[in-house]
Amino acid sequence: MTLRGDMAKSGTLRFVLGDQLSPGLSALRGGDRKRDVVLMVEVAEETTYVPHHRKKIAFILAAMRAFARELEADGWRVDYVRLADPVNTGSFSGELERAVGRWDPERVAATEAGEWRVLEAQKAWADAPWMEGRTLDLSPDDRFLCPEAFFRAWAGERKGLRMEFFYREMRRRTGLLMDGGEPCGGRWNFDAENRKPARADLFMPRPPRFAPSADTREVLELVAARFADHFGDIKPFWFAVTRADAETAFAHFLTEALPRFGDYQDAMLEGEPFLYHAVIALYLNVGLLSPLEVCQRAEAEYRAGRAPLNAVEGFIRQILGWREYVRGIYWLTMPGYLDRNALAASRPLPSLYWSGETRMACMAAAIGQTKAEAYAHHIQRLMVTGNFALLAGIAPRQVHEWYLAVYADAFEWVEAPNTIGMSQFADGGLLGSKPYAASGAYIDRMSDYCGGCAYDVAAKTGPKACPFNYLYWDFLARNRTVLAGNARLATAYRTFDRLDEKRRDAIAESAHAFLTRLDATGSDLD
Repeated sequence: MTLRGDMAKSGTLRFVLGDQLSPGLSALRGGDRKRDVVLMVEVAEETTYVPHHRKKIAFILAAMRAFARELEADGWRVDYVRLADPVNTGSFSGELERAVGRWDPERVAATEAGEWRVLEAQKAWADAPWMEGRTLDLSPDDRFLCPEAFFRAWAGERKGLRMEFFYREMRRRTGLLMDGGEPCGGRWNFDAENRKPARADLFMPRPPRFAPSADTREVLELVAARFADHFGDIKPFWFAVTRADAETAFAHFLTEALPRFGDYQDAMLEGEPFLYHAVIALYLNVGLLSPLEVCQRAEAEYRAGRAPLNAVEGFIRQILGWREYVRGIYWLTMPGYLDRNALAASRPLPSLYWSGETRMACMAAAIGQTKAEAYAHHIQRLMVTGNFALLAGIAPRQVHEWYLAVYADAFEWVEAPNTIGMSQFADGGLLGSKPYAASGAYIDRMSDYCGGCAYDVAAKTGPKACPFNYLYWDFLARNRTVLAGNARLATAYRTFDRLDEKRRDAIAESAHAFLTRLDATGSDLD
C-alpha cells in the first residue's frame, strides 16, 4: 500500500507519525488535498530501540496502515513507506529526506512528537541540507487536554507537584464532573471506595475481540518473521486497529464494565487479565480515541444514572488527571529524567522479567499475562512487577526500558514517569509522596495469587517465606539514609525499629540469600 500517485511537486508534505493517527491532527489541519501529500513511514529504528513486544509492533503497524487507508478514502494523497521496502533507510529523518526528494515540497508540516528523542530529530530537520529553500511547520500536539505551557505555569515554583491538585485544576478547566463550581458528590476523589479485592465468582466482561483484516494479517506475518527473537506472543491478535473498532471497544466498556470498574480497579485475579478495565490506553495513545470524548462519554453514563460516581470519577481521574499529569512531568523534566536514580539502585534486570520463570505466583501471573497480551493493568504493573523491582534494587533505567518494551500502550512520555517516578521512586519524590513498596500482605489482600504460590505469604523469613516480606524490610533498612525523613514511612520505620535483633538478622539473611540467587541465576529458581 504505497500510494504515491504522480511524483509532481507538492504544496506541503505532511508527516504523520505512528502514534498520531487522528484525522484532526494539527499537521493535517487546513491541508489542500489536491496539492498536499501525507507521508507515513514504518522504520526499523522505531521497532528496535527497545525490544518491543511483537504484539505491540503489530498493533502500531496495522493501525498505521488502517489510518493510511482512512486518509486515502477522505481524499488525501498518501505516500506510505513499508518496513520491508528495500530502500527504506530505517529512520524518520532518512525517510523524510527521501520523500522531499520525491515530492519537492514547498513546505514540510509535522506535529510535535510525543517522545523527546524524536522531537529533537524533528527540530533538526529545519537545518538539514535537503530542507534548503523550504519551511518547516512544527505544530504542538493539541490532542491532549493540558497544554505544556499550562502545566509549566501550574508547576511554577511549587515544591510538590502532586497529581491530586493538578487533577482538581483540570476538572475546573474542563468542567468534567462539576456541578457549578463544586465537584459532583461534594468530593474530588472517590479512590477510597475503589479498593475492593476481586472474587472468583464475579462475572468478568471480556473486551471485544476483532478479527484481523487482510492488511493486519500481512503485518502479523511480517512481524512474526522479522522479530522472531522479540518478547511476546503475537497470536491471538485481537486488538482494534481502526477508529471504528476502537469506538466499539470503548462503547462495550461503558455498558458492560464501567459500572463496576471503580469497585474492582485495584483487584487482581488469576486467569482474569482484564477484570473491569477498559483496555483502551493503547487506542488513546496512538490517537484512535479522543481523551476528551472518552471522558465526556463516561460522565454522560453517570449523569444518566447508568454508572456510579465512584466508578466514573475513578476512570476520568486516570485520563484527565494521571495521563495528563505524567505527560506534564515528562516534558518538564526531560531529557535528564530517565537517568534519575535517587535510591542508587544498580542490580541488573533479572532474566525472569523476560522468561516469567519464577516460583513467585504473582510475578509469574503478571509476566505471563504480559507475554500473552502485551497488557497488564496498573496495579499489576505498580504493586507486583514494579514493587518487586523496587524492593530488589533493580536499576530504574533498566526497569523503564522493560516496561517500554513489553506493553502495547507504552510510549515514553506516559511510561517513563510512571516507572521512574511512581513505581521506582527514582525521582526522589517529585511525582509520588512515598515509594510504593509493600510486603506480600498487600498482594494477598488484593488478589488470589498467594493461595497457589510455592511461598508462604504468612511466613516472614526463611526459604519458604514470601520474598516480598523480607525484601520489604530489607529495602527500608538499606535506604534508611534517604527515606527516614519521609513522613509517610514514619510508622514503617518505627515498626522496624521495634523488631528484635534476631528478627532483623533473619530478615537480612533471607534477603541476602534471595538476592544472591537472583544475581546468580536471574531468578529465584535453583
